[in-house]
Amino acid sequence: MSDVREQGPSGQQRGAAHERDLGIDLVRFVCLALVVVGHCMMVSPVLHANGTVTSENTLGDQPWFEPVIWIFMVMPLFFVTGGTTGLQSWQRLKAGGGNGFEFAQVRLLRLVRPAAALLAVMFVGLWAALLAGVDPQVVQLIATGAGMPLWFLAAYLAAQLNIPLLARFHARAPWLTMAVLAALVVTVDCFRGTVPLLAYANLVFLWCAVQQVGFLMADGHFARLTTSGLVGLVVAANLLLGVVTGLGLYTGNMLVNLNPPNLCLFLLGVSQAAALQLFRPGLEWVSRVRWVRAVVMLAGRYAMTVYLWHLPLLAAMSGLLLLTDFPKPAAGTAEWWWARPLVLLGVITLLLPVVAAFGRLEDRPASSLHARGRPAPAVVTAAVVIFIPVADAAFNGLTLGLLGGGAACFALAVLLLGRVPDRVTGEEAGAGAVRAHRG
Repeated sequence: MSDVREQGPSGQQRGAAHERDLGIDLVRFVCLALVVVGHCMMVSPVLHANGTVTSENTLGDQPWFEPVIWIFMVMPLFFVTGGTTGLQSWQRLKAGGGNGFEFAQVRLLRLVRPAAALLAVMFVGLWAALLAGVDPQVVQLIATGAGMPLWFLAAYLAAQLNIPLLARFHARAPWLTMAVLAALVVTVDCFRGTVPLLAYANLVFLWCAVQQVGFLMADGHFARLTTSGLVGLVVAANLLLGVVTGLGLYTGNMLVNLNPPNLCLFLLGVSQAAALQLFRPGLEWVSRVRWVRAVVMLAGRYAMTVYLWHLPLLAAMSGLLLLTDFPKPAAGTAEWWWARPLVLLGVITLLLPVVAAFGRLEDRPASSLHARGRPAPAVVTAAVVIFIPVADAAFNGLTLGLLGGGAACFALAVLLLGRVPDRVTGEEAGAGAVRAHRG
């Protein structure tokens, strides 16, 4: 296939090949699998003697969890790979005559359509459960489970929509752009104690900074490092992470550092990007094995659906089991841990019909040879309409009413975004943070 070539920041040509990056696909598949398995080991609803229902994070309460999550916190890696493929997608679209609003239009559609279906189905389903007499506490538990993936959707969209602007800065001064974003992250961290709400600004600054690491990877900066250089970068990032957590500036629990995010996630992103480059040859070899490639490509087609639906389905399954006489071992006991494979199997079983029904929403947005890119005000309005319910859920929690309002807002955004020019979908790569991209 042909390449789209343009001058890099240092003047050299770089190619943005149209073939799939099998290594990146494999990494995303593994990351998504770790997220699903991890959530199955965390969610533990408890029915108390007084009739109240609470949810415990059993995995997070284990004394050995902190060093393990340091290694397996994969969220920065999602943004690193999203930055790599996102920059390449923007370069192809721009070379074909596209603009930033067309880029935003496709990104929004591919992420919002699956999310709109989730919110609408949950709103109808939970109202039906209430009318059927299900305890409101159980209904709220399930609604809360739906809200957790939405913060990632908002953060990922915010980072991706900034790609055209950040790519311009990156082309002129890649290291200065990275330094400014990192400085903004540190500044927010310094004031988050006195102005707690300010910490949420790092949902943009932090993840854009990590995404910028993916830009550097796309430009080949990491590929030019020697093996010892990559190992040194991994060690240095983790040593600095150890210093800031050891001094008590940040907690060592990376799950706590995740929401709202802080500098620790940026350091992890640098370390993970270097490790990804270090193991890139092995990853590409494994990804070319026929059955591995088949599994990864199949999972990649429905990755956003799996990501959005797995936690609500897990919460629903766990919550509804509280209403039955099915054996429910106490959280953290040996019986509870032995039951985790059954829980994972149950979630996968529930996901199959969901993927069959809604997986097609991850397909490329409807296009037309005669369609023109949507007007800038329509794209901007759609973005605002999307972020209003998501921000509300992040600050105040997801309620049944907000589920309905969010579904309506997302549906309105899809209508505002409309159809996209065929040339845009023909060149645009990617569907989301955890989706296999055509790149």
